[in-house]
Amino acid sequence: MAFESDKVMFEIYRETEYTGQYKVVYFTELNDHNKEAEINRALAGEHFYDGFIREYRKDEAKRIIEQLVARLNSGENLSPEQVDEALKGHNA
Repeated sequence: MAFESDKVMFEIYRETEYTGQYKVVYFTELNDHNKEAEINRALAGEHFYDGFIREYRKDEAKRIIEQLVARLNSGENLSPEQVDEALKGHNA
C-alpha cells in the first residue's frame, strides 16, 4: 500500500508571460522559500499535464519528464497520452 508521502506531485506547464517555454514544477518538493513563487508561475502558465510519480526511482522518472519538456520546447507536438505512455511504470 502506497502512502501519500511515497509520491511526488508535479505539473508540466507552458509559461505564457515571458519565454513561452514548457517547464515542470514538483509541488511536493517545494520548500517555504520557493513554494509561493513556483506555484504562482505554474498557475499563471498554460496547463499541459499533471500527475504523481512514485518516490521509488523518482530520479529516473524526472529524467524522462525533463526529456519530454525538452522535446516540447524543441517544437515537438506531444499529447498528454504520450506523456502517460512515457511515464508508464513511474506513475503513482
